[in-house]
Amino acid sequence: MTQIASTPVIKEPMVPSLKLQRILAMILLVSQGAITVTGSIVRVTGSGLGCNTWPNCHEGSLVPVQGAAPALHQAIEFGNRLLTFVLAAIAIAVFVAVLRAKRRREIIVYSVISGLGIVLQAVIGGISVHLELKWWAVAIHFLPSMVLVWIAALLYMRLAEPDDAAPVRLFSPIIRVFTVVSAVCLSLVLVTGTMVTGAGVHSGDAGAGMEGRLDVDIELMAYIHAASMYVYLAATLIIVWLLYSGKASVAAKRTAWVLVAMIMVQWAIGIIQFNLGIPRWTIPAHIAMSSVVVAFSAFLYAHGRRRIGSEPENAPVSL
Repeated sequence: MTQIASTPVIKEPMVPSLKLQRILAMILLVSQGAITVTGSIVRVTGSGLGCNTWPNCHEGSLVPVQGAAPALHQAIEFGNRLLTFVLAAIAIAVFVAVLRAKRRREIIVYSVISGLGIVLQAVIGGISVHLELKWWAVAIHFLPSMVLVWIAALLYMRLAEPDDAAPVRLFSPIIRVFTVVSAVCLSLVLVTGTMVTGAGVHSGDAGAGMEGRLDVDIELMAYIHAASMYVYLAATLIIVWLLYSGKASVAAKRTAWVLVAMIMVQWAIGIIQFNLGIPRWTIPAHIAMSSVVVAFSAFLYAHGRRRIGSEPENAPVSL
């Protein structure tokens, strides 16, 4: 009796679901903000030169060396460096997920920028170590992280939109103008914030002291930083008013109000810092809220242009 050979079944690779893509994107967003918090812990514990070179931790050694620096400082700085690899792995996972799902070019570009940005940040961090944590080098290390948070927030929002739908402008021209103005004001808040930190007492390393710090009146710098924050808050409140006047979506209004609330929380932390003389514990909280404010600013900006399917059930999933 002749046996007929069975044809092997070739399984198609599983395409990541939209839910999985968004979960990975949210993990990336949270991680982009979290690594700035661990970086601030490096700063306030004076562990910035716990590993005194880069890419090695110490000359001739990739890992901490007993006695080369205080063990705690080495552990904190080296641990922060290791988190970069975790963040890179998450970015790769997002890229692979959206690539296998054959998402549109915009989403692929956001995922690529996120991954390359992490590599760039690692290099900038290494340069700041070689420059012995000069204030401006540390500032340059922090600010791109906020850009990466913004990109990750946009990626999270855009993933919910159908690839085959055309983008639709949902904000009026005046609202679009104020969202840009608000983003510029936010940038000014972040830049002046790094200058306050640069003039402050937390140099990033226990032995560095005030050498290489920004030589300005820190109280005056704090007032300038606060003034820029008030301008940013005013621009955001104008957007809220315009959203109601223009009958914007419920999701956009809700995002705007959450953003206002987060700005107020950040303002409260700043007031506490100013009145208590910038205690160490307030800095990670202030840094964490910076990422939250940037993320919700990006969410609000993203609401101005959405891809919406022809059927109601195809409408983008919002926050």
